[in-house]
Amino acid sequence: MTIKEVNFNYLLKYIIIGNSSVGKSCITMRYIHESFTEEFTSTIGVEYGSKNITINGKIYKIQIWDTAGQENFRSITRAYYKNSICACIVYDITNRKSFEDVKLWLEDCKSQSPRNILLVLIGNKIDLEDKREVSFEEGEKFAKENNMMFLETSAKNGDNIENIFYNSAAIIDKKIEEKFYDLNVENCGIKIGINPPQVISLNEKKIINDKNSGLCC
Repeated sequence: MTIKEVNFNYLLKYIIIGNSSVGKSCITMRYIHESFTEEFTSTIGVEYGSKNITINGKIYKIQIWDTAGQENFRSITRAYYKNSICACIVYDITNRKSFEDVKLWLEDCKSQSPRNILLVLIGNKIDLEDKREVSFEEGEKFAKENNMMFLETSAKNGDNIENIFYNSAAIIDKKIEEKFYDLNVENCGIKIGINPPQVISLNEKKIINDKNSGLCC
């Protein structure tokens, strides 16, 4: 990667896990490309996408690893836990089995991931409210019991999709400011930009403009 290509202050590695057909790829597609398709294609192994966002004047590159939900790909998925700063566990609110299996995904994640990984529980497909099998309260309760951030979403309509990544990245940003993470550890899930963009405050911009115009400050 050349310095020219590095246009972020921090890169955050996210992993999205959960049963097959809960909407993991649709969430990723909606967030990165702002699009949705009704056609279902199972993820084979792991797919990748990224998007930049700005939080508190810093540019974060969210790198999303979208994983397959089938059991025969679990060994591949586990390899991506180790370098992730955030794990999003997705279930389908119209499929109780997918919610029941969240516990297994959480156990798998905790056994393989960095100790400080941020956990997000996502109940997807709220556009199918009439087919709901898992209540909001059940998801919220499970999240609170396991110290997870919780949102219900619709990849189809875009409901809460941006909030998954912005809210979680804002939590990580605050922890970075508090020096909660050891950024020198290779597998902490956060990479510092080699040549991060310089963030200039409005006051600094005014001073620069005044100097350029020849005014005395």
